[in-house]
Amino acid sequence: MMHNFNAGPSVLPTEVFEEASRSVLNFNNSGLSILEIGHRTPLFENVMEEARSTVRELMKLDSDHEVLFLHGGATTQ
Repeated sequence: MMHNFNAGPSVLPTEVFEEASRSVLNFNNSGLSILEIGHRTPLFENVMEEARSTVRELMKLDSDHEVLFLHGGATTQ
């Protein structure tokens, strides 16, 4: 399976849009939109840890590697 992390449009499954729509309205049944969650809250920390874990799994990295999410997009690649 290939994973494309390049910038640019890509086709996403309908299920991705449906889950994103639900999360915008009520993230994980928290009563809050994912857009309202503070970046220092335990709920958001869980989001980040799941994202790090997913990247480690996709890239077959062990815990010796740190995963960083940096701004800039394709401009800073």
